[in-house]
Amino acid sequence: MALPRLGILISGTGSNMKSIVAACESGEVPAEVAIVVSNRGDAPGIQWADDHGLECLVLSHREYATREDHDRAITERLRDARVEWVCLAGYMRLLSAVFVDAFPNRILNIHPALLPSFAGLHGQQQAWEYGVKISGCTVHLVDLELDHGPIVVQRAVPVLADDDGTRLAERILVEEHIAYPEALKALLTRPWRLDGRRVLFG
Repeated sequence: MALPRLGILISGTGSNMKSIVAACESGEVPAEVAIVVSNRGDAPGIQWADDHGLECLVLSHREYATREDHDRAITERLRDARVEWVCLAGYMRLLSAVFVDAFPNRILNIHPALLPSFAGLHGQQQAWEYGVKISGCTVHLVDLELDHGPIVVQRAVPVLADDDGTRLAERILVEEHIAYPEALKALLTRPWRLDGRRVLFG
């Protein structure tokens, strides 16, 4: 039976992309990466993906009049690649309804904080500045609101007395690389359903 096909969207180094690719190649996640898409041609991750032999595509948002036009172009290419699930891995663009409606409950994102706390940019720094004792990361399904969709996996990271935002971010990133494959594996191998905002397995 054919494996589910993933499309990964990045804007930067793509470290979570690399963890997904590794998990797929090892068989931990029963899926194959069909295409990697970036909105930035200078994203280091797109060069890594190309060197790794993955199909790559750069579609700069600056070349489109509206967010919807850009999203439409990406979704068309994802469909051409027969993508079934979309993984946002440091993709620094809000998705429009054009995109979200094209893959209902099939778009995942990872955020470097324990949502619903500290949504938006620099969640790690936000958490450290606020003084929380526990932070972490969240993998969630994507809806039309920022860092808002139903939560699939969370992993906790203690905030240490000698931390700063950078050190905390580094330790959270280690857990991100575990959480993303964990969430993908669960969604692809176990029965699940939505009960309101709750993702229920089994």
